[in-house]
Amino acid sequence: MPRVVVVLGLVSLVTDVSSEMVTAVLPLFATLALGLTPLAYGMLDGLYQGATVLVRLLGGFFADRLRRPKLVAGAGYALGAAAKLMLLPVAGAGALSAAVAVDRAGKGLRTAPRDLLIATAAPRDRLGRSFGVHRALDATGALLGPVVAFGLLALAPGDFDMVFVVSFCAAVLGVLLFLQRVPEQRVFEESPERPVSPRDVVALLRIGGFLRLLCACAVLSAATIGDGFLYLVLLNGESVTTRWFPLLFVGTSLVYLALAVPFGRLSDRHGRNRVFTAGYGLLLCAYLTAILVGGLVGAVLCLVFLGSYYAATDGVLPAAATPMLPAGLTATGISAVQTAVAGGRALGAVAFGALWTVTEGAAAVWIFAAALTAALLTAVPMITRARDHRTETR
Repeated sequence: MPRVVVVLGLVSLVTDVSSEMVTAVLPLFATLALGLTPLAYGMLDGLYQGATVLVRLLGGFFADRLRRPKLVAGAGYALGAAAKLMLLPVAGAGALSAAVAVDRAGKGLRTAPRDLLIATAAPRDRLGRSFGVHRALDATGALLGPVVAFGLLALAPGDFDMVFVVSFCAAVLGVLLFLQRVPEQRVFEESPERPVSPRDVVALLRIGGFLRLLCACAVLSAATIGDGFLYLVLLNGESVTTRWFPLLFVGTSLVYLALAVPFGRLSDRHGRNRVFTAGYGLLLCAYLTAILVGGLVGAVLCLVFLGSYYAATDGVLPAAATPMLPAGLTATGISAVQTAVAGGRALGAVAFGALWTVTEGAAAVWIFAAALTAALLTAVPMITRARDHRTETR
């Protein structure tokens, strides 16, 4: 495994400890401490998903245009750290939304340049495995973050500010590790000498397989329920209690950690597009389990399916897109598919919040389960027509 892949994985581990500490307490902080309604939380969750939409594209574009992916990614990590300090004076929905927007903008800015560094360092026939290793380390941070948040709140119940301060310290550590240990790689030897232009970005849409993958991502992600909402459904159905709520994130991350590398290797051998769409079938199973199976068993099964979904999609998607993309536009193309996912999830979060407000949690999940089924029926033929790149080189 290339050294830079492991180092970037460690950076993501530390950064995700910081981010997931906040993510784990955000539903409780928003609904209990600030008193937001389900619709208001849906708007916030939509912002959480959607704030990265345009910034993802900009991050990928400027990484390709400036030919400085480390510089662009570093700026994103720094923004994420600054957002943690913004959470300290939050007393209402507006300030919370601003902090969330800055945090998500930082994530959007750094994601595509970071994935470009991974894609450049990894052999083409091991892209799925390399992204799987990175995502496994990332998931380790996502696992540890809620555990730290749970421990801090156990020591000082309701002291969300302490969680935010510790989160900021971890984010700063991640920035320093990235700056000191990740080299500025030469990733554009094959790219044209002229700078990348918006016309080049539009030309990506003429790549048939890539366009079909992009459309499939948008259709599937629009029927996605955010993790926080799904956990609130479990809480509302009394499958878990408020005390154990932060550990739901831990369960999902544990499954993700265990399966990220195996699913990555599976995608290298049997087709990344196939594994990607199968992941959304696992997400559908998570929906059905949350509403049909009660108690602890239902909660555990839901987390298993949800973590499996992330393992089958998160790292597999950039691995599927990379071989389709021309040299010099890899970061832009990766950011485009990730933007489609983020935009769809943002729409889904707002829609689910509105549905829950006018109906109830279980009914809203049923509606989204039907929508995801329809999305799968639409996306599977679309994505299977795309040439499934596995071991070819450019």
